[in-house]
Amino acid sequence: MQGLPTTAGSPPRMLLEEDPIFKEPPVATVVSVTRSEGTSFQLIYTIDFEYRQFKWRLVKKATQVFSLHSAIKIRALVEDLHEKQEQAREWFQNLGIGDHAGINLHVQEDDEQDENPTANRKDIPSSAALPVMRPALGRLPTITYRAQTAMQDYIKHFLDDLDIVNTREVCRFLEVSKLSFAPEYGPKLHEGYVMVQHLPIISKDESTGCLGCFRSCCCCNPTWQKVWAVLKPGFLAILGDPFDAKPLDIIVFDVLPPLDRGATEGLIALARLNKERNPLRFSFTVTCGTRTVRIRTQRAGRAKDWVASINDAGLRPPEGWCHPHRFGSFAPPRGFSDGSEAQWFIDGKAAFEAIAGAIENARSEIFIAGWWLCPDLYLRRPYGSNEASRLDHLLEAKAKMGVQIFILLYKEVALALKINSNYSKQRLLGLHENIKVLRFPDHFSSGVYLWSHHEKLVIVDHHICFLGGLDLCFGRYDTPDHRVSDHPSTIWPGKDYYNPRESEPNSWEDTMKDELDRRKIPRMPWHDVHCALWGPPCRDVARHFVQRWNYAKRSKAPNEHAIPLLLPQHHMVIPHYLTGRESLENKLQEQQPAQEEMTSARSSYSDIPLLLPKETEQDEVIQDIDNAGNESTEIARHPSISSSEIVHVARHASSELVRGIQRALIGLSPLRSPVHSNSVPNDEERALLSDVPMQAFVGDPVVDDESRSKSTGSVRPKRHARTRKVSRSEWWDVDEHELGGFDAVGEVGPQTSCRCQVIRSVGQWSAGTSQAEERSIHEAYCSLIDKAEYFVYIENQFFISGLEGDDTIHNRVLQALYSRIMRAYKEGRCFRVIVLLPLLPGFQGGVDDGGAASVRAIMHWQYRTICRGKNSLLERLSCELGEQAHDYISFYGLRSHGKLHESGPLATSQIYVHSKIMIVDDWAVLIGSANINDRSLLGSRDSELAVVLEDNQFIRSRMNGKVWNAGRFAHSLRVSLWAEHLGLRTTEVDAIRDPVCDTTYKDLWMSRAKTNSRIYKDVFGSIPDDAIPSRIILRQAISLRKDKFSHNTIDLGIAPASNKPNEATTDDRAFDPDHCTDGIIGHLVFFALGFMAEEDLRPVFKESEYYASAQIFH
Repeated sequence: MQGLPTTAGSPPRMLLEEDPIFKEPPVATVVSVTRSEGTSFQLIYTIDFEYRQFKWRLVKKATQVFSLHSAIKIRALVEDLHEKQEQAREWFQNLGIGDHAGINLHVQEDDEQDENPTANRKDIPSSAALPVMRPALGRLPTITYRAQTAMQDYIKHFLDDLDIVNTREVCRFLEVSKLSFAPEYGPKLHEGYVMVQHLPIISKDESTGCLGCFRSCCCCNPTWQKVWAVLKPGFLAILGDPFDAKPLDIIVFDVLPPLDRGATEGLIALARLNKERNPLRFSFTVTCGTRTVRIRTQRAGRAKDWVASINDAGLRPPEGWCHPHRFGSFAPPRGFSDGSEAQWFIDGKAAFEAIAGAIENARSEIFIAGWWLCPDLYLRRPYGSNEASRLDHLLEAKAKMGVQIFILLYKEVALALKINSNYSKQRLLGLHENIKVLRFPDHFSSGVYLWSHHEKLVIVDHHICFLGGLDLCFGRYDTPDHRVSDHPSTIWPGKDYYNPRESEPNSWEDTMKDELDRRKIPRMPWHDVHCALWGPPCRDVARHFVQRWNYAKRSKAPNEHAIPLLLPQHHMVIPHYLTGRESLENKLQEQQPAQEEMTSARSSYSDIPLLLPKETEQDEVIQDIDNAGNESTEIARHPSISSSEIVHVARHASSELVRGIQRALIGLSPLRSPVHSNSVPNDEERALLSDVPMQAFVGDPVVDDESRSKSTGSVRPKRHARTRKVSRSEWWDVDEHELGGFDAVGEVGPQTSCRCQVIRSVGQWSAGTSQAEERSIHEAYCSLIDKAEYFVYIENQFFISGLEGDDTIHNRVLQALYSRIMRAYKEGRCFRVIVLLPLLPGFQGGVDDGGAASVRAIMHWQYRTICRGKNSLLERLSCELGEQAHDYISFYGLRSHGKLHESGPLATSQIYVHSKIMIVDDWAVLIGSANINDRSLLGSRDSELAVVLEDNQFIRSRMNGKVWNAGRFAHSLRVSLWAEHLGLRTTEVDAIRDPVCDTTYKDLWMSRAKTNSRIYKDVFGSIPDDAIPSRIILRQAISLRKDKFSHNTIDLGIAPASNKPNEATTDDRAFDPDHCTDGIIGHLVFFALGFMAEEDLRPVFKESEYYASAQIFH
């Protein structure tokens, strides 16, 4: 280190760490002084510390103060010896003896020391320490006053000096580390040295101190190592040293298994004390996920403190990461004045452009998780003029700027899928060292072959995240017009011109080479929905990614130091970044309440109601919420945890959440305009803030609308001023002009404030969870359907579900729909369910082809759900309702057409519906990656992520002919989707504001689907077709088409160049394909319920799929 420059005023390197923890002096207040029990007569000091927005309390004995003082003195003495050695070295050099390298101990040059005014730093006089450390004799009140004053003066000596306060000795005394004051990780809780046995041997620098007495106490077991443990609200991190910022290990708190009433092992506790055989050893275990970590401390009291602190951190509100929230989700509901915002995107063009903008503005880190990722994907088109928007180019540019990029890919079974994730991994790793890639799972070691990681996530700087149905891969980019052709190529280069029904590429390495003949084969258009989240929900999504990343790293690359463990960032439920006022921040810091002991057990998450709009007073909603916390159970006391340490979690945690919901509802009008970022909270909002736990920490920066838009590339509509406060009695009685304006339809929705809750399907194989599985997406689907008042609109890639009593299909989305329809029928109320699906599964092979057993198998399970057999919905409803069943539920698909080139044939293809959304009553929306099947909804199979969004900004609309306050997010999304599907112009969207009245549902929606379906059948004769009930008739249709055309598509999508009219028709124009298709408006068509109705579509014994588990298809 000799010769390194030091700026004037910097402290000596021997004393101050290179990257100090404290950038400014902390503040300490001696709260109380007590006398220890027994014969030692020690004084015990309780001291409150404050550094910036962080506060913590320490209890220190006089002997610990003596140890600190001695350590500081010894360090000053060592430094003085080094200075003497430097003088001796110079003296030897002056005598000509030479430069003694062994005496050179990384000191500064003389001229630098002379320029440094703090080089001869002031000493802490021992006289200041003596009153602190003397025996506690005499009357306690007198001693308390003198000792408190003496301790306050002594602390001031080293806290006011940054040189001293940043030494290892003082930092250890203050129990601080590099993670203590990182605002993104939450408030400071508990820290200190402990011993662990599960880590590899840690190499320590001698200057940092060896294991000391810990090593000597454990000399019989040298694998025990001294480490620094840092407890934060959502995790426990293990550092090699307090001055290390990179964790050696991390335990991310997760939802614990349900309470087992018959055994104490089922108690809700993260940490428990161990019973050691050796009475001189004290340890505890932390159990979370699939891991159990054993930790030792020097004293029994420290072990008890750690157990109590860990249990409290993992179980207390508002997050309470170790008990389930609504729907059984790992994440709590967000959006109660905390700045949660969302924005929707329809189809790939809108979503990809937003993702590209967010990546371009990334500053620190990017997380990406996907089922399939193509590095050569262009996020902006035309691709010829947007070379820089290619995904690998975007990531490489950001990596060179220092942004850390972490990519988690699904490792496919190569024999079953052709997505070649190994190619993607190698391409990405070769771009830059700041790009880290993991593929998971490892099939051989994990034994997981049937299930996949199906999430589609992009998270930028923990500030904005994107999730939904879109993978960053070929075939997904599309526009609302859903073109079937691109010749010559300008939009979809090479293999991005994609039609999996025709052919799946065998290799993805030569991506710019066409796989399909563009002059003969149409591309398969792709319909999808994605969304962006800001605020706390974004951090919840990032937490899911971190949990999966760390589990994959431990499973596949435990010893690869280049692949780090990640830390989840924390969010406090206070609207600091909404108000933008320092006075509020200071007030929040001053109002830190005492930590509340949690003494009640968890209640069922299904008891917490949805915040759906009703045609009743808000008081009834609040009464429902009040009733939610009444059902609960007590947790028996565990013998290893004392009464002051046991953590009881359910009723209290749930009631805290319920009370938070009540407080958020009071005075909150759903009809208000978006809140300005600099708005001042009202009295009721301030009252809400004062009850928020852990509010001494404020970690969210103030971000205004303009800077947010610039940093994310999002499209933010202009916000309007708030009109007036709406009281509870005026919940729905508000004039139309006081409601928010109607948002224009389009591909990008308004960035609007929402109540959001992240939900997922994960299990122990996919994320290393403590529970066997989390199926909160399934619970959300069923709960939202059950509470729907007027309609449920579903778009999904699959629709495979079961009714009650179905032992084959286990998800109960179908049962929820059946029960809700029957309730509406019995009540005589209008209720609609509209389901939009792909017309055929998006897998290679014709329906009758020998190698298309997978296509037929999926068709079997979908028709079994919809209309065939005793377990199907329509058959069950028909038995109860007769022909009226179709008034309640109907099924549809999408189709597009166009010429393949200027003089080429007219072609059609299904628009592949890949979106995974559900809209309820124009007020609640579920968007994610989960299909409606057992694979996606059971939790123990595919891993999925979704979000439930409930509007708190409303616009005036109509529902079944009545005035209805529709949610801004949900209504704008539905209207934009329907406008695209129905081919409506902007001036025509008023016709679909009411989604359930007959003029919309029957006269427009069903009528247009009927017209489009008839024209497509007349012009193209493509499949699926209700007139083709068997494979024999299908073969006849295919044979007839082959005789007429030189070529056709697998699904008979090529129209004849000209067609002669039959004898019953004299209108020649009706049979001209170009003129016939003029009658097609939009893309909506009926789903062919009668197609192949006479066939058993399950695999037969001669097909390889027959020997595979049927679970892979449903």
